Amino acid sequence: MGVRTDLEATFDFEIIDEFLDHYAMMTEVMESLIVDLGVEERYERSVEELFRIFHNIKSASGYLQLHPMMRLSTFVEDTLEYLRGRSGMANEETITWLIRVADLFMQWHEDLKMDNELSKIPFSLLILPDMESA
Repeated sequence: MGVRTDLEATFDFEIIDEFLDHYAMMTEVMESLIVDLGVEERYERSVEELFRIFHNIKSASGYLQLHPMMRLSTFVEDTLEYLRGRSGMANEETITWLIRVADLFMQWHEDLKMDNELSKIPFSLLILPDMESA
């Protein structure tokens, strides 16, 4: 019995299905938006869109009681809030960290589809990169 079975025991199927559809769309665009953080003219649009995506995931995963997903998306949302206040572009360390975060969110999508337990959050994702160095 996996996370999807748990969700189906608690929530209406349509709510779960709608979440999975939106979650799939959001995880599909994450990586390209993250890469665009390294391009000065795309930075502002990309950081705003990423912030929106992680905010939406935080809200939906909180409602569905997917606690690891909610906690990590909150952590990332807070990080993106910091990045929203900066101009220029993100450094390589920040982009690499965010890509690793996106990889876990993509793995969680697979976990949900396959009705597995959610993969554990690697401790290394809980350590913020140096966002100031160029």
